[in-house]
Amino acid sequence: MTLSDFIPILPLLILGFGAIVVMLQIAFFRHHRLAWLLTLLTYLGAVASLPFLARPLPAQVTSLILVDPYALYFLGLMVIGGLVVATLSYGYLRGVHGNQEEYYILLLLATLGACVLVVSNHFASFFLGLGILSVPLYVMISYPKEGRAPLEAGFKYLILSAAASAFLLLGMAFIYDQLGTLEFSRLQLASPVPGASHLFLLVGYGLMAVGIGFELALVPFHVWTPDVYQGAPAPVTGFIATVAKGSLFVLFLRFFGQPAIHADRSLWWMFAVICIASMLAGNLLALLQSNLKRILAYSSIAHLGYLLIPLLALGPSARPAVAFYLTAYFAVTLGAFGVVSALSSPEHEVEDLEEYRGLFYRRPGLAIVLTISLIALAGVPPTAGLLMKFYIAAAGMEASLWFLLILLVVASVVGVFYYMRVVLVLCRRPTEETLPPLPVRPLSRGEGIALVVLGGIVMLLGVYPTPYFQFLERMVNRIG
Repeated sequence: MTLSDFIPILPLLILGFGAIVVMLQIAFFRHHRLAWLLTLLTYLGAVASLPFLARPLPAQVTSLILVDPYALYFLGLMVIGGLVVATLSYGYLRGVHGNQEEYYILLLLATLGACVLVVSNHFASFFLGLGILSVPLYVMISYPKEGRAPLEAGFKYLILSAAASAFLLLGMAFIYDQLGTLEFSRLQLASPVPGASHLFLLVGYGLMAVGIGFELALVPFHVWTPDVYQGAPAPVTGFIATVAKGSLFVLFLRFFGQPAIHADRSLWWMFAVICIASMLAGNLLALLQSNLKRILAYSSIAHLGYLLIPLLALGPSARPAVAFYLTAYFAVTLGAFGVVSALSSPEHEVEDLEEYRGLFYRRPGLAIVLTISLIALAGVPPTAGLLMKFYIAAAGMEASLWFLLILLVVASVVGVFYYMRVVLVLCRRPTEETLPPLPVRPLSRGEGIALVVLGGIVMLLGVYPTPYFQFLERMVNRIG
């Protein structure tokens, strides 16, 4: 292989090399700030390498990896998401007593796994990427090791994720047995092997949907989500909600978005039922919560349900709608969890709604960013939230999915209640008797810049989205 053969996977190589560099730095010289700076340089290097991939696309790297414009865009999104999480983590980890540096190795490896998922074109690379993503997450979820909640959340995610992986492997085996191929791009062209059964093929796809449904926290595979969101450190929760889930949905769209699979009505109805259940259950269960992290957990279930609508539509605007939605959702969710992280420490996560009472009067900057994120999740203009759902609805209208669109509107109206409830808590003027204690730690410069940029992106995409959506149409519909 020549040097040019490695250019399509340059961001992956940089992330892997960066993890090794941070590991060696820890071995010879422990220093939290240096490890953080090396991590940021790794992410910036991966972002800077993306333009070098654009010229020879689409590029096939063996049968395992396909780097096309669709993958290139989401590679950038995953790397930038990891960069934001690393930036938000520094201030939070200053409260960890010892062993702060190893966190950044885990974060880089988890981001590498997410990027492998985005470029996967084969069941082998899919499973490899899922393992590289999941194993660091087990440790990151329980990283502070202070208190029972993080360890319990990490253990729960470990056990349930292992069970989901078993479903995935069994589904892959069924599909390979019936079609004789493991490449995504050949599945729709493959002829069934002699003696193949359509029922066994459907079972394979169903088992795959169960495994991926767990990782995406779709109903009825969502039960782990609120507990893991609540128990994990706030920056890690933000990573799970965005980079981890986003990368899996990108692969989900590439795999199940193929016309041959989409044409099977039994599979279509299975995803439609999951979509309806996720939209309704996510929003209804969030109404009962008084913990902000659990509210955002159930909210994420509902939003993944919304994202299934363009998957079911599979029209010309489906992929750009998903790309716009994921981009805005990354900014909104990282902004919300960034505020939680800025107020929290490993000793105490500020997550109960009562602790946020009167935040506008105590930390107005953080309150503004959190409010922008919440009203965007609710779909209120002029934030990107309304357009997120508008583009999803437009993709559904192309396929005349009127029933799903009606339920989308109903579920979104329900969601407005619990988002606005949190905003009212932020605005409620506290008295000295009712003023809840709020830990005060200085906001690092990186955290401040990241939160301002995230809030600005949410507002900009809501006010002037057309050029960006047109760019997405050119990028993500050019799938190799």
